[in-house]
This record gives sequence, structure tokens and C-alpha cells, in this order.
Amino acid sequence: MRILLIEDQEKLAGSIKLGLEKNGYAVDMIHDGLTAMQRIEFSHHNYDLVILDIMLPGLDGIIICKKLRELKITLPVLMLTAKDTTKDKVTGLDIGADDYLVKPFAFDELVSRVKALLRRPSEVLNYELRGHDIVMNTIHRTVKKGSKEVNLTSKEFAILEQFLTSQGVVLSREKIINHVWDYDFEGFSNVVDVHIKNLRKKLQKKNENIFETIHGVGYRFNL
Repeated sequence: MRILLIEDQEKLAGSIKLGLEKNGYAVDMIHDGLTAMQRIEFSHHNYDLVILDIMLPGLDGIIICKKLRELKITLPVLMLTAKDTTKDKVTGLDIGADDYLVKPFAFDELVSRVKALLRRPSEVLNYELRGHDIVMNTIHRTVKKGSKEVNLTSKEFAILEQFLTSQGVVLSREKIINHVWDYDFEGFSNVVDVHIKNLRKKLQKKNENIFETIHGVGYRFNL
């Protein structure tokens, strides 16, 4: 899953990004409100969750969240703030935030809130995804091929999740990169091909063509 983190304290933002990436998420960071609003308006479809600080330069988090909802953008929003009053919490929730976390917070609590938002409601994310004899549990982050559990890296897991939620649809390499890697990714051009090769080794038998190459376009998870 890909998260947009909007936090002006760069040291804190870097720590949150690092911790979330260790938990298997791709994270983009923005440190001011105006840039964040532009990113959300034009690229909100690339994200699964927004972590939004209230006190931001340029445009504060309350205004961003309010505009986001006015634009009918339904991304889950977890608001961060140093303010700890009932009025502030009510204001944040009233303008469309999905959850509210007061600084300072334990990182484990942040991860718990993120997981809760990403699996709620069921139409946003089905926690168990299936295709052929592959079963993925997005909460426990496990993958089984038949009755055998298969160990995947965080990137392999994210790519497989994208395939399982888009079965029969051709995914370009660019689309896969945009969803799985962060905005500043500058890796080598065949990074997707390498990960698909590894997924085939782990999840595809010799007589199967689950991960089909569509030449000149990308890949498709066959139904």
C-alpha cells in the first residue's frame, strides 16, 4: 500500500517514513501544505492513505482535509496534531478526517491506526485476496500457494497484492512502479521485471502462466 505523509517536521517525517517502509508500505513525504494539496488533487489515485499534520506552512491540514472532501476524494485521512482538546478532535473529524492521533505518539500505535484505516471498510480493502490457488492475507501479511506458505519480500508482496486486486487487467511497468515504489524512486528500468521473475519462481508452476507478459505493455494476472 502507498501512503502520502504530510508533515513539516522533517526529522519526524523521516522517522515515520522509515518505520512505515519497514512495515511494507511505500511512503511519499511532503513538508508544506500547498505542495501537498497539489499532489492530492492530481495524484490521489496513486495513494491508499494520507497521514496529515494539522500545523503546516502554506496551507494547514484542516483546510487540506476539507478541500479534499469537497472534491469528493475519499482517501482515508489520519490527522496528526500536537493539540489535545476535544474541540480540535471534533473539528478534524467533522471536516472529514477518519482518525486523529495526538503527538507525541508511540510508533506502534500509528501503525495500528494505519492498518485499521486500510482495512476499513470492506469495500476499500478485502483482507483476504485469492487468485488460482494463491491466497493472500493482507492483515497478517501472509501468502499461501495451495497449503504451502510462501515467503515474499515487501515489494513482491505489494506487487502481488496489486495483481490480485486487478485480475485480468494489464498493468504497465509504470503503473506498478507508481503504486509500489515512492514518488522519488530512481531505480533501474527493469526493476519490475526482476520482481516478476521472482514471483514466478515462488508462485508459478512450470505448466502455469499466471503472471503473463504482455509484450511492449506490461503484465497481467490471468484469471
